[in-house]
Amino acid sequence: MAHITKRQFITATGATLAVAAAGGYALLRPRPAPIGFAASAGELAQARAFLASHISIDAHAHPGRTFMRGAEHVSGKLYLGTLLGTFEDTTVRDMKAGGLSAAAFAAVSDFQSLGFKGEGLGEARAFEPGEAWASYRRQIANLQALSKSGLVYPILATGDFEAARAAGKPGAFLTVEGGDFLEGKAERVAQAYADGVRSITPMHYRTNELGDTITGKVVHRGLSIAGAEVVKAMNEIGMLIDVAHASEATAFAIIAASAKPVIASHVHIHGGKADHPRFISRDLAKAVAQKGGGVLGAWPAGIGITDLGGYVARTLELIAAVGIDHVCLGTDMDGNYKPVFDSYARLPWFVVGLRQHGMGDADLAKLIGGNFLRLFAAA
Repeated sequence: MAHITKRQFITATGATLAVAAAGGYALLRPRPAPIGFAASAGELAQARAFLASHISIDAHAHPGRTFMRGAEHVSGKLYLGTLLGTFEDTTVRDMKAGGLSAAAFAAVSDFQSLGFKGEGLGEARAFEPGEAWASYRRQIANLQALSKSGLVYPILATGDFEAARAAGKPGAFLTVEGGDFLEGKAERVAQAYADGVRSITPMHYRTNELGDTITGKVVHRGLSIAGAEVVKAMNEIGMLIDVAHASEATAFAIIAASAKPVIASHVHIHGGKADHPRFISRDLAKAVAQKGGGVLGAWPAGIGITDLGGYVARTLELIAAVGIDHVCLGTDMDGNYKPVFDSYARLPWFVVGLRQHGMGDADLAKLIGGNFLRLFAAA
């Protein structure tokens, strides 16, 4: 990161305090979350050796928060968060330290329209005409620059995951959280694909032209006509559809409309020790899994859990619900709510935790990368 002046530091510190007061955990880098279990030097060495010999992939992340760079007309306290800057080099360093092979580098299509609502986010204002598309173009250019600079290896096809490992660089595949930039125009899917985007989450925190969000207002009561056209276009061009953040009705409609398997990249299920509006029903989780071998990303949000051991337990709970063949990593890194897995450098500890609960190498290989790799190829 660039050197900052004393005034910039004071401004950023003030921004941090203001954002914290708003409950903006996703915008801060607080002290590391506790591990919650003991891991010996031998166990960690074995975990690192395992990671060195297997592909590991994070299905949903915002490494370094590239989506914030250059954001315009940002609402309220979210603007203060943008003053803290981006830190892609730090997160990529952590990827290397932890042995992560590749991650999604996600744009946030509705970012400029959002504001804090309690501890969460929601739509604060409507987009101006063309604003969502202009924001997408800015974000994608910034994400593409990470590969052009040599910081990461661009993932465009299945073989690129292994190519990234051979090159000694973390792989980056581009995704967009929220289909707002499409503005209901299915023909823009082809442009996004040409830009290197390989997955779109049709809605984020804002109900848009495609369907309803799980945490916002209900307008379409499912998938709109434009949404169905976008699903078809994504299927035809070979882009992965992500139903995370979609309302229950919209998610089921996407699954029904899609000719290919889908992903719910960062979710958990209702009915455990904690609940949250962003959790999904077991019926929806099973529908994702049963759609041609779909996959769900285990999400380490600090909702009812406080340490990495809680994430291990939550991952096992998701596996119990849908089966080992249908779960992957979906950390929401650098954009998560009270994350209990908050640095890729902690990935060996996560592997140790799973092994301590009896998970064998074959299942570990599926969870940390194999399942997502299979889904990516199928899409």
